[in-house]
Amino acid sequence: MPVLFELQYNPPTTFFAELLGKDALWLEQHEHYHKQTYRNRCLILTAQGVQPLTVPVVDGNRSEKVPIRNLEIDYRQNWVHRHWRTLQTAYGGSPYFAYYADYLHDIYVQKFPLLFDLNLTLLQFYLRCLRLRLPVEFTTDYHPTYASTAVHDRRDWLTPKSPTNPEPDRTSVRPYAHTFGASFVPGLSILDLLFMQGPAAGSFLA
Repeated sequence: MPVLFELQYNPPTTFFAELLGKDALWLEQHEHYHKQTYRNRCLILTAQGVQPLTVPVVDGNRSEKVPIRNLEIDYRQNWVHRHWRTLQTAYGGSPYFAYYADYLHDIYVQKFPLLFDLNLTLLQFYLRCLRLRLPVEFTTDYHPTYASTAVHDRRDWLTPKSPTNPEPDRTSVRPYAHTFGASFVPGLSILDLLFMQGPAAGSFLA
């Protein structure tokens, strides 16, 4: 059965764990943008604890009326520099930061006009890194719900906010050591797992 997700910015590891054993990944491209979600933010671990990185979007006040496929990134704010410096500070000493840094930096400096295209390019990179070889398809129109036999609908299943459903951000990956702290922290971006485990990252998803 395929699984349906919204397209997320540097998704949490749980996103990728949910792809295991699925026939295909469907990406929702006909929804409207939702604020304060993983669509434009991710969570990383710093010396100060868990920190969100948020991509600013144009017309923030009316952004939820904009189709996600058309939502523009706001480059009037120097967010690329800020995100990259934060990642360097948080993960520069991790085992595999240098292994992935050039590839990621090349994506960031392209300055994609649209959030959807940035997120898609990052997702394709992570799928290659994790050796997840499932077809990626896009919705052809918007459906609020799907029959349970058609697709496993995981839209808005994961949220960086206080959850209202019982299982978002669940620990569905095998615990691993972080750069900071002694305890495993669930819900972090896939970047944390890649920087810590490198090519072995995919084995922690099961």
